[in-house]
Amino acid sequence: MRKKQAKKRPLLPDPKFNDQLVTRFVNMMMWSGKKSTAFKIFYDAIEVVESKNTDEEKSALEIWKEALTNVMPHVEVRSRRIGGATFQIPNPIRADRKISTAMKWLISFSRKRNEKSMAQKLAAEILAASKEEGSAVKKKVDTHKMAEANKAFSHFRF
Repeated sequence: MRKKQAKKRPLLPDPKFNDQLVTRFVNMMMWSGKKSTAFKIFYDAIEVVESKNTDEEKSALEIWKEALTNVMPHVEVRSRRIGGATFQIPNPIRADRKISTAMKWLISFSRKRNEKSMAQKLAAEILAASKEEGSAVKKKVDTHKMAEANKAFSHFRF
């Protein structure tokens, strides 16, 4: 690389839960720089999760973190061209990329749901992911299956 790698800018924790992970999630969910709207959607979704929560000892934020953990992939496949053929090579994922991928999947699959508001869509996807169901968890399982199927090419790893 010609230039040195950019420094990671510190994230401020969110005002309600004082958690940097929440801020990172809201930043990913935000459209057109409307952070206050994104925070409102997230907090409304957490309230919906709290109201639908059957497990009394877990808070809504813990359910969200559990859902995020259930969606996190551990391996991914990357395309590599070797001798005219393209191989899908399984690679382990860095910790920060795991979190980013999980957040991306949770947000994108909640946007595709059929509830009325984005807060309800997000809450439904969080509840499904915490029970290891839903589209985001299915995406993780599919990614792992793909890596398992291409395990024979892991010696091509770069």
